[in-house]
This record gives sequence, C-alpha cells and structure tokens, in this order.
Amino acid sequence: MIGSKRKKKAFGTEQILSLVCLGLIIAAWCIASYGGFVEEIFLPTPTGVWKRMCEMAADGSLWLSCAYSTKRVMMGWIWSVVFALPCGMLMANSRKFAAFIRPVMEFARYLPVVALVPLTLLYIGIDEAQKYTVIFLGTFFQLELMVCDTVSGVDKNMINAARTLGAGKFQIYKEVILPAALPGLMDDFRMTVGWAWTYLVVAEMVAASNGLGYMILRSQRYLATDTIFTGLIMIGVIGLVTDWFFRILSKLICPWYVRLDGK
Repeated sequence: MIGSKRKKKAFGTEQILSLVCLGLIIAAWCIASYGGFVEEIFLPTPTGVWKRMCEMAADGSLWLSCAYSTKRVMMGWIWSVVFALPCGMLMANSRKFAAFIRPVMEFARYLPVVALVPLTLLYIGIDEAQKYTVIFLGTFFQLELMVCDTVSGVDKNMINAARTLGAGKFQIYKEVILPAALPGLMDDFRMTVGWAWTYLVVAEMVAASNGLGYMILRSQRYLATDTIFTGLIMIGVIGLVTDWFFRILSKLICPWYVRLDGK
C-alpha cells in the first residue's frame, strides 16, 4: 500500500512538472510574440498559429498532410525493422557474419541522408518508394547496430542451456534470444521511429506535392511562419502519440520488464 501511494504521488509530481515545463515554454512564446520582442514574421503569435491550424483543419489539408507523412514515415521505418532485425540478430550471434558486414554498416551509418537523396531520385524515381527509401536509409543502419547490441546482451548461459537441451538454431532464436531481447528491442524500435520522423522533411524536400514536410518547405518560400509552426507542432504531436503507443505496447508485450525510469 505504501509503495502504491508513493508511486501515485511520484506520478502526480511528474505530471505537474511536465505541465509546468510546457507552461513556461508557452509563456515565453507569448511574451516574445505578443510583447513585440520578436517580429511576427519570425515568431507568430500562438493565436495566429491556432487560427491557421483551424483553417487548415477545416479545409482538410492538415489531415491530408498528416496522413501522407505518417504513411511515409511508418512504411520506411517498417522496411528498416524488417531488414535490421534479422541482420542485427545474426550479427550478434555469428562472428563471421559480423566480421563480413560490420565494416559496411559502420561506414554507411555516417553517410548523410541528404547527400543520398539525388541517388535515390536517380535509381528509384520520384514516386512514393523514393520517399520510403529515404526514411529507410535514415533509420536502418542505426537500428541494425542497436539490435546487435541489444541481442548481444542476452545471457549466454540461457543460450548454452538451450543447446544442451537439444534446441536447434532456429529454436534458440525463437524461444530464447528473441523473448530475452524483446524489451530492449521495443526500446530500440521506439527510438528509431522517432528518428524516422526527423527525416520526414528530407524525404519530402524533392518531388513531393503533399505532406507535412512539403508544407513546411513550401511555407518557407512565402515566409508563412504560422504554417511552418503548424507543421512542426503536428509532427511533434504525432511523434508524442507514437511514443506513447510504443510505451503502452511494450508494457503489454513485456509486462515483466520494468525500466529504470519506471515508465
């Protein structure tokens, strides 16, 4: 009972602190914009941004942009998970495979995704697959190494015990390695889906006619900062919802796992 009360109290305190931080940011924004300390062309007022957001929501353009961008981010990220998960697990459990592919992975993850955009246009074209590929390139190499590190942390005694009991390689991956590494993998997925959103503007900067990134870039040309803020806020909100979804999913899939921060 005492532990439960402490947890509830801590939870309430954390919520209050989060709201205080958010309130301070909004207050600073209001003071800077309404007070005339920053010109509206550089920093629109909260009222102006809210009005613009309502206008775009009313005509449907905001929801359409959110839908296109969310689809691109999730498709590119899912591609990276499909390829990075088996590759990372294999790297963690096969020295030969790791020696073969790690140098390429280490080299590729330092390449700026923006520099690869011209090549994706040349090789793939200007359709949706090109945008998925940009998101994929921005997340795959980091996720693959994160998966490798997570799987490498699995207790080797569990693997040796499974081998002693006659488990095959596939059975060891399925029954031992994957369940043991699953909590860490869920954290890896949650982090990389956040990174995928940071590459959205890069994916939509060329040959796009819709999406939040396209909306932000187009608004820059006309100095429509209220629209830029609207796009940034929507990306942040969708990102928070995605993060919340992965936290809940982690608790459902791995109920036995407790993070150090208690979340």
